[in-house]
Amino acid sequence: MDHDKESFEREQSLQRVASALPAATYNLTRILLAASGNRCVFVPIRAMQYLAVIDQEEIIFVDSQYKRWVEVAWQRFQSQARVALDEPVAYEAVFYTPDGSATQRRLQADFHAALALLGKRRRPVAPAHILTLPGKP
Repeated sequence: MDHDKESFEREQSLQRVASALPAATYNLTRILLAASGNRCVFVPIRAMQYLAVIDQEEIIFVDSQYKRWVEVAWQRFQSQARVALDEPVAYEAVFYTPDGSATQRRLQADFHAALALLGKRRRPVAPAHILTLPGKP
């Protein structure tokens, strides 16, 4: 994972678990990453005192007590397997600490809430415009 101005460490993985991310959460990660203009986006998850870092390939989660050590990583997103944008996206959750599976249970809801808050605070980079679509014959 190549980050802007930060580096993180991880131990050998202890467990890998197949999971699925709700479409709204996955889509928001892609929107925020594209809108940032950077190679990664930092998302504070205040409810858990964690930091999430999103890049093109994975999302890592770091406990604020151990600022540089990755506890959980979400990898191998299979967005191309979806038939529609509102379908969940399969991925692999990787745990690097014994508490990783307990953390994972909270992450899906708390991470989405943090993303939504960050999305609300994001300012548009260009003015909006309305597209005219051709009417039905």
